Amino acid sequence: MTTDQDDTALGRARVSDTPELTAYYGELEALEAGALWTVANDIEPWYPQPKSVPVLWRYEELRPLVHKALGLVRADDAGRRVVMLVNPGRRDVSAAAGLLYTGLQIMGPGEAMTAHRHQAAALRFVHEGTGAWTIVDGQKLKVGPRDFAITPNGTWHEHGNDAADAPVIWQDGLDIPLVNALDAGFYEVHPELYQQPGKVVNPSVLTYAANLLPYGSEKWTRPYSPLLAYPWEQTYEALRGLAKATEGSPYDGVIAEYTNPVTGGSVMPTMSAHMQLLRPGQATQAHRHTGSVIYTAAKGRGVSVIAGQRFEWKQGDIFCVPSWAWHEHRNLDESEDACLFSFNDFPVMRSLGFHREEAYPDNGGHQPAS
Repeated sequence: MTTDQDDTALGRARVSDTPELTAYYGELEALEAGALWTVANDIEPWYPQPKSVPVLWRYEELRPLVHKALGLVRADDAGRRVVMLVNPGRRDVSAAAGLLYTGLQIMGPGEAMTAHRHQAAALRFVHEGTGAWTIVDGQKLKVGPRDFAITPNGTWHEHGNDAADAPVIWQDGLDIPLVNALDAGFYEVHPELYQQPGKVVNPSVLTYAANLLPYGSEKWTRPYSPLLAYPWEQTYEALRGLAKATEGSPYDGVIAEYTNPVTGGSVMPTMSAHMQLLRPGQATQAHRHTGSVIYTAAKGRGVSVIAGQRFEWKQGDIFCVPSWAWHEHRNLDESEDACLFSFNDFPVMRSLGFHREEAYPDNGGHQPAS
């Protein structure tokens, strides 16, 4: 287990200030320059030092405020009516953890948002409502509670609610903070404000969601999944089947990644998503990894210990695990399974060669918790 290292050791920056050095630093600063050894230990830490902290956002507390926005802000004025979830350590970039953004978007009955596209990739996880739809590059998708959908970067998209009697609330997940950190952000409003969708609803689901690759799929060359929506019923059935066939992971229970059916890789280049099942009463062991994760309780109730802090959750609640934070989960129900949806920045970590993971070595794999 990594512990604090000695910054006075040989090999670390350990220069003591003198009047001469202070004057020298002033000369450098006047030329917009500086001495590396004055900041080296801060910018090259022994191990990750995330600014994000573990946070739990309770859905039952947020839901009334999300609904309140319906009467306060017109959709056409807001563009997207979203209550964003902000980490206390990442307010500077409006992130929920690391360089990941998330928020709860609400659409009233019969409401439709205008079309736009941007550099940031986006995903959706539906919390409630039966009328949710989105159009992605002309494909209309209809999604319901606990369905997962993607809006890859650069694709035209717009959202709405076909229901006549109830709002829709879904969770947005985007890599906006990452895109902005790289100074790569673009945003465009559709020239006609709205797209003309094709006649078939959920064409990507009809084409790719039956564990069969259609003829011509090898011609798909875009860096994201051609399957744009992943229904809950199929996902849950697959997890239950997997639970019969395998013990799963000691750290995550029975876990599976939403994948690009053509490549078997992550759904988008910068974000991936998982659904995991915890058997009744199951407690996982703790581990940690580079990369930030946003979790949403999709089913059941449980508790997660993150960096030594205990967070009890139930369906709808959202919580985050910062990079390199120890974490473990427990299903508090002894008779029903629990499911956690999550999205993360693992594809970025792996593409850049930054991925690292380790198991908690003490106390049978469980942290002490406050």
